[in-house]
Amino acid sequence: MTVQAAVCPAPSGFPLPGFSVACHAPPQEPLQTAGTVAHFAEGVAIFAEGDATDVFYRVMSGVVRVCKFLSDGRRQIEAFHVAGDVFGFEPGAERTLCAEAVGPCSLVAYRRRNVDLLAQKDQAVSRLLFGYVMQNLAQAQGHSLLLGRRGAAEKVAAFLLDWSRHFADPRTLHLAMTRQDIADYLGLTIETVSRSLSQFERDGVIALPNIREVRLTNRTALESLAA
Repeated sequence: MTVQAAVCPAPSGFPLPGFSVACHAPPQEPLQTAGTVAHFAEGVAIFAEGDATDVFYRVMSGVVRVCKFLSDGRRQIEAFHVAGDVFGFEPGAERTLCAEAVGPCSLVAYRRRNVDLLAQKDQAVSRLLFGYVMQNLAQAQGHSLLLGRRGAAEKVAAFLLDWSRHFADPRTLHLAMTRQDIADYLGLTIETVSRSLSQFERDGVIALPNIREVRLTNRTALESLAA
């Protein structure tokens, strides 16, 4: 995916394949001038395990999955990030997680060194960073509670309700991710996710017009399933 705008050189250490960068728009918030816009194609790695943690990101559009590949080849998706979310904060010098574009997405990339310098001069930047960290912590806690639910139906129902918050009309959901993505996020198999969705449809709780669209036809019933 290319950018029809003034192109800036990619900062050293950025993954070059699959994306291009453009000069940022005029400042609108304390970090705006410190970031570089990056456009990633579907499936492209944003960062990998073992990379340096000197950059973090904010999603402008699209969806990003952050995940961990286990020694036996299984994948655990830790989070899906949507527009407005910030991700890529890790305490160590090397990343323990990887991030990939679920579909075409646009991100703002921030080099931590530059942001640290801004934070020393501007308390608004420090407060903003603290808010981002708290947002990530809340999301991690929510995911932990989701994984702790007893049954597969509860997990899938809770996921649909949570995902519906991202839409102006919460009755109609577009699933940016695949069934396998959902399974890896919920700690289930793809067969279990598909069976749960099919059962919900048979019970009149949801409608599935196509593979990526879900209509919540009985939200009250879905909330009861997730309780």
